[in-house]
Amino acid sequence: MSNEIENKVALVTGGSRGIGAAVAVRLAEAGADVAFTYRSNGEAAGKVVEKIKAAGRRALAIKADGADAAAVVAAVDETSGTFGRLDVLVNNAAAFVVAPVDQVGAEELERTIALNVRAPFLAAQAAARRMTDGGRIVFIGSNVAERAPFPGLSLYSMSKTALTGLAKGLARDLGPRGITVNIVNPGPTDTELNPADGENAPTFAAFTALNRYAAPAEIATMVAHLAGPGGAYVTGTAISVDGGFSA
Repeated sequence: MSNEIENKVALVTGGSRGIGAAVAVRLAEAGADVAFTYRSNGEAAGKVVEKIKAAGRRALAIKADGADAAAVVAAVDETSGTFGRLDVLVNNAAAFVVAPVDQVGAEELERTIALNVRAPFLAAQAAARRMTDGGRIVFIGSNVAERAPFPGLSLYSMSKTALTGLAKGLARDLGPRGITVNIVNPGPTDTELNPADGENAPTFAAFTALNRYAAPAEIATMVAHLAGPGGAYVTGTAISVDGGFSA
């Protein structure tokens, strides 16, 4: 799908590692100039910048904490101001808390909601003001929004399920401008936070029909498809890329 979104501009939140980094690089390979946010790891962000440039595209790394409402909006504005437009927004940054419901503290609750729900709303709101007609908004959700297979997922599942309602509402709001809004729900994916060779990986992989983890690039491929011409008539829906986890 080389050059399917050539000369478009994309912003990926949480793009310095894992799924976010894979998405940022894949969009660059598809022809987009890519900005991405990162919270603290400047070295990792620098490596993603190098990969985007190696694909022949412009890159912009923005240090921003997604739990900071002002920083979220500023990242959208900086992307649009630097590149002169905004065509694609991918909301990827998230907090992942696993704990029994009676052990979830107020601070964990507030940060999870701020990062997983408020930030995607604010980013999409800001992007809608800047985005060209025919743009794309993609939320990175989670398979546990569809199925919570073990205890401790109440907070995280709630936060990711909220994105379904957000996407459906935004799809209606922005549809007249040809802007599509969708969710990609990954299953177990091989990242630093959840490695395919981790202690619990065999259990997680066994929940899938394919009995394996996804590579981040497999999630990124779906995001890139939705960001391109193939996603023009797909909106207001959640797409599972979970190896049959939800089957």
